[in-house]
Amino acid sequence: MKLKKNQIFFLLFLIAGTIYVALTNNDSNGGKQSKETRKFTEKIFGTIMNVTYTCPEDLHDTIMICLQGVDASLSMFNPNSTISRINRNETDTLDQHLLNILPMALSISEDTDGAFDISVAPLVNAWGFGFKSQNLPTDAQVDSLRALVDYKSICIENGLIKKQIPNMIIDLSAIAKGYGTDQVANLLLERGVKDFLVEIGGEIVCRGNNPKGEAWHVGINTPVEQSSAFENEVHKIIDIHDRAMATSGNYRNYYIDENGRKLSHTIDPKTGYPVRHSLLSSTVLAPSCAMADAYATSFMVMGLDKAKEIVMRNNNLQAYFIYTENDSTGNFQTWNNLDLAQ
Repeated sequence: MKLKKNQIFFLLFLIAGTIYVALTNNDSNGGKQSKETRKFTEKIFGTIMNVTYTCPEDLHDTIMICLQGVDASLSMFNPNSTISRINRNETDTLDQHLLNILPMALSISEDTDGAFDISVAPLVNAWGFGFKSQNLPTDAQVDSLRALVDYKSICIENGLIKKQIPNMIIDLSAIAKGYGTDQVANLLLERGVKDFLVEIGGEIVCRGNNPKGEAWHVGINTPVEQSSAFENEVHKIIDIHDRAMATSGNYRNYYIDENGRKLSHTIDPKTGYPVRHSLLSSTVLAPSCAMADAYATSFMVMGLDKAKEIVMRNNNLQAYFIYTENDSTGNFQTWNNLDLAQ
């Protein structure tokens, strides 16, 4: 059968249109390219970062540039960072990262009655858990250093930071990893990525589903003391939907003094001494990882009872606490307000 010229043009138009629709549907409705799952591991902030995301575009270099910007602002170990220069009183001008994070840090300090305090660094260093290790401080030295610790002496005015105590050291380590995790998550969201998990040193942000189309399954480690065989033993696996999670604990980072006492790396800003209580691990879920990070640290300072009070009165927070009973058995106990029915 012979086709007329206009029939041939119409047939070619239909074929071209069908191919276009097929390609468009393949890209927008779950085609192989748009569903590509990417993973990578990098070193950042003195720890390990793992990122899993579903995206046709490789965002590795963009993510690393983002985190280099965070490091240039918040890192105590970068002598040229904005916070290092503020601590040396070379500048009082805040960059955007500090303008984002400082109000949250100071607000959490208020909410926790000073259990979270970004000026605690001199005490942390004195006890040997910061930049240097040395002989344990005397009571007189602790009292002297406590005069440098007071978050209420920090204020922000018109993009400038004011320190009423000139020699005060501001250390954002207890919130910076969480903040960096948030920054990567925000970058992915801006690029249209709906399914991802970002983890930096145990601080996590999850969105959407994992590559199997399920909720992200995240483990909470058993608080085992420096045992190479069991240090990554999982105590509980929870499902996370569009939340951030951070965990803080005293069970690995400690040392034994000359009197045989176990000294925690968590320092109480009010007393100036390492905390001693039954709480071993504090896992917090919150809208942002910076918030989860700061509260998890705060709860390790204040202990179980006070931590539970704050969680129960704050609708933004969920928590999973692991602690020991006040007896000689050393058995683990848990408290949580998570929905663990799944």
